[in-house]
Amino acid sequence: MESKEQQDSDPFTAMESLRAALGEVGIVLPSLGVDVASPAFKLVELGRVRADVAARLADALRGGGQE
Repeated sequence: MESKEQQDSDPFTAMESLRAALGEVGIVLPSLGVDVASPAFKLVELGRVRADVAARLADALRGGGQE
């Protein structure tokens, strides 16, 4: 069963929000997009990234991307 938050989430808005947040810490996920093949699931496709980008993303999530 979906939560109220899941029901209200727009995958396109979520994707753009994630793209903007990643951009603020200098991270670009070239394959970031919405999975249009499964609209009921409202999935955001993160895609594949190089190892150095994955490491920078992990660092940013741990707060290392903040000054």
